[in-house]
Formats: sequence, structure tokens, C-alpha cells
Amino acid sequence: MKMDSPHIVPLSKQALVVLYDLKKGSTENGRFIFPVLGSKEGVMSENTINKALRTLGYSTDVMTRHGFRSTASTLLNEQQCWHPDAIERQLAHAPRNKVRAAYNYAEHLPERRRMMQAWADHVDELREAARVRALKKKPDRSSASSRASALSG
Repeated sequence: MKMDSPHIVPLSKQALVVLYDLKKGSTENGRFIFPVLGSKEGVMSENTINKALRTLGYSTDVMTRHGFRSTASTLLNEQQCWHPDAIERQLAHAPRNKVRAAYNYAEHLPERRRMMQAWADHVDELREAARVRALKKKPDRSSASSRASALSG
């Protein structure tokens, strides 16, 4: 973490399942779930996510690893269900007010646990909705028939 300060990260049930499966499926007995490829001692670079996004075709003006944090912050704040301090703590942000930061060490853990579970459930719902939309989408027959008639003509 920044400035070597510890950061507690409550995890959803879904995240725990993913981490458990990754650890179970790991062929190396290293210390890390996300190691540097070919190493048991090093951890994956922060730039690995950005490289994966570029490989998937996302340009830097469309998405970055930090963009996921921005998206989560925006959507969680828009829901108006969560205390803004809980959202900021989840993102490892310290209070901007120096006096408040000097005295307020609240972690908001109970709310952050509920928030992360609600977030994971929301992401699951989005994925399922996308899957249903993909199944309902009918193939564009007009372009296929026009290609067929062009080939036969």
C-alpha cells in the first residue's frame, strides 16, 4: 500500500471463491496468489492489468486499471446507500482534511463488508443481464441474405 500503511479489504463471497479456486489451481507452492510468472517470490506488477486491458483491445483513453476504481466509486456514491467515508476507506483514501485525518481512524468495516457483498452481487446481475441479452439477440439476416444474393448473382 501507499506509504506502507496497512489496508483492510473486506471480500465478498464471490471474491473468496475466486481466490480459493486460484490458490487451489495453482501449480506452484509460492506465497502469492498473483505471482510474477515463473517466480515464487515476486508479485504481479501493477501494470499487468493495464497490459491485459491493452491485449483485450481497450485503449488508455477507454479503460485503465485505475478506471475500475473510478467506476466503483462513482456507482457506489450514486446508489446513495453507503456512507461516503466508507467508500473512500474501501479505496484506501485518507480524509482530505488534515485535522480530520489526524484524528479519524475509522475503518467502517461492517458497512464496507455489506458494500462489497452488494457490489459483487451487482456485478453478477450485470453479467447475467449481458448473458441474457446476448442470447436474445437475433442474427442479422438481412446482411447474410444480401451477401448470399450478391454471390449467386
